[in-house]
Amino acid sequence: MASEEELFASVDALLNEEPHLPPPAERARLREAAGITQARLATALKTTTQSVKNWENGRSEPKSPRLDAYQRLLTGWAAKYPAPGAASVAASAPAASTEPAASRVETTDAPQAPAAPPAAPARPAFPPAATSRRPATKRAAQPAADPRFPHGPLAVLDGDGCAYGVDGIVLDCPATTVVELVEWTLRESGLGAPKLNRYGKDSDPLIVLTAGAAVKLGLPERLEGHEQRRSLRLPEDHPVVKQVVKAKWRLTQRGFGPWARIYRKAQGRERQCVQLAILSWDALDERSWPGVSEMEPTDIARVLGVFARRVITPRGSTAVSGLELMTALRPPTRAVRDEATGNWVSAYNPGSLGTEPMDPAPPEATAEHPVVVDSGWTGGFLNEEAYQWVRPVDLLTDEECTLPFAVGLDLNTAFLAAAARLVVGLSAPDHFHAPKFNPKIPGSWLVDLSHIELDPRLPSPFTPDGSRPTGPGWYQTHTVAYAQELGYNVVPLEGYLRRETGAYLDPWHDRLKAAYVDTLADLGVTKDLSDAEFLAAMERHKDVDPAMAAVLAAIKATVKGGIGKLRERPQGKKYKEGERWPGLQRPTWRPDIRAAVISKARVNMHRKLRNMATMTGLYPLAVLSDCVVYPSPGASPLDFLPYAASGKPQPGGFRLGPTPGLAKLEGVQSMLWAVDLMEQGYNPARHIKGGDAVLDEGE
Repeated sequence: MASEEELFASVDALLNEEPHLPPPAERARLREAAGITQARLATALKTTTQSVKNWENGRSEPKSPRLDAYQRLLTGWAAKYPAPGAASVAASAPAASTEPAASRVETTDAPQAPAAPPAAPARPAFPPAATSRRPATKRAAQPAADPRFPHGPLAVLDGDGCAYGVDGIVLDCPATTVVELVEWTLRESGLGAPKLNRYGKDSDPLIVLTAGAAVKLGLPERLEGHEQRRSLRLPEDHPVVKQVVKAKWRLTQRGFGPWARIYRKAQGRERQCVQLAILSWDALDERSWPGVSEMEPTDIARVLGVFARRVITPRGSTAVSGLELMTALRPPTRAVRDEATGNWVSAYNPGSLGTEPMDPAPPEATAEHPVVVDSGWTGGFLNEEAYQWVRPVDLLTDEECTLPFAVGLDLNTAFLAAAARLVVGLSAPDHFHAPKFNPKIPGSWLVDLSHIELDPRLPSPFTPDGSRPTGPGWYQTHTVAYAQELGYNVVPLEGYLRRETGAYLDPWHDRLKAAYVDTLADLGVTKDLSDAEFLAAMERHKDVDPAMAAVLAAIKATVKGGIGKLRERPQGKKYKEGERWPGLQRPTWRPDIRAAVISKARVNMHRKLRNMATMTGLYPLAVLSDCVVYPSPGASPLDFLPYAASGKPQPGGFRLGPTPGLAKLEGVQSMLWAVDLMEQGYNPARHIKGGDAVLDEGE
């Protein structure tokens, strides 16, 4: 039997609970019965009209002391204006929910009184998101995957103080300064995301600021200057920067720009860091996030929330996020027990790139790298880049020229497919003279491939421009291995090779592949479609749901940007030739890994081109990166792709489908126009594909 002390403690706990408000519809009924407008009530409670609307729609809940005042007012109105058939509001109220008040969000599951009309017309949202900025129906909160972060990974803060999260959550943010916003985010918002690897770190909460929110917090609506917008920063003497520093918060070396990180030193295991993204400062680049910056806050939260859950909470540009995802999935350290002391200590995590930056071999570096400048290296460099090739016009046959169409095939995330099961070096390079070639050892090989004779109607697999090598050159392992696969003997003169190896990018590939395939499925492009159905679905997928189409574009940009950023070049006016730039301090500055991905992707492309020629007698007009253009009798790839008598695609050539590495229709042009372009020295693939030629090397 419980003791008297236990019983009194339980009763006291009930007395100390925060008051529970009546349902949102009842709140609105009581206010209207009293003849009080939302604006007048907001003035009395020292809040905004929009906050009152949110309370009456069930979008958010007030916090003390405003909660106590609101409860007292509603109780008084309930005594004066009882609901029909009910003695009081308290008697008719349902049992209190055990979930946090601020996590109760909207849906279409239960009937709800109509919301008051918005103060200003809302722009249309994108389906299947809500059709207005603040929908009026109510639903229970989605169960949180991690109870520490009940409100999801991020929120979009608008100028009225409403922070729009995932799954329709709306939080009331009282912050009027950046410092207050950071403290509210860490203490009250319930935002964040759990780590992606047992040895990793939780994702810091992301707050996206609309133009109105930025101005309210004392920031300029736009950053102006002669530099690219993404490289602009607030000056150190700006009042907001001073406020941040005065409150003993810190900014990263990137300063206060479109993606600002504000942090303090972690206390134990608890990180104190908030990521800000400012929409009106072009934080969401139109190339990577098409149309997102112009969406309503609810839809921006939906797009970024899906990306965060399927990929990672954005930490900057998609290139930055791609690189951060590598580290999040392969943390550099793990906790191990020190046998001497019995304490847990940090140690190297096998399969990762570790915590210390690693200088590349001279041929793997860029011309401005200190390894090259300080040593006076003149031995040449790796030139492992994506294809930019066009077939000479004099190698076109009359039959090809009479075909009416030039059709572009684009491989779905070809560079992501190349990252699958890709063995790369994990240790520093060692220099060897006249090594015997081993296709299982990642590295750079100096070898002469100029003696290899291949069909001139295909690009050379050894150079980005498709031309035949003219002498010895540096090649990544996959390129040399392909020469061996073609039946030619290779005799390396030198090599910079790595002894410790591993499939570092495997978890990165797996997560991004799943995100890509799942997002395509949301747009109606699934694996079970026939080739004709697949082409039809791809034709309309961007119109099915522009918000999810933007997620798809961001995933693709994350792949290319992440790989490109492995060899980030120096940026900024302050850089001087021969100096080390910030990117070199990252363990993920690994141009050799970038070269391995591109080399494998280019070899994969050439293998398909060669198989297509063998099976169909067709040769490409041009290749640009992961896009190949073929002459065709019809406007569809179904008119020239090889199929067996059973109707199934022939293995080895190009196949249609949503999986990374399979092809989709990229564009159709007039064959005569394509030939005319070729005569002028242009690449038809560039015109069909829109100029997407090389991997972005980061921002």
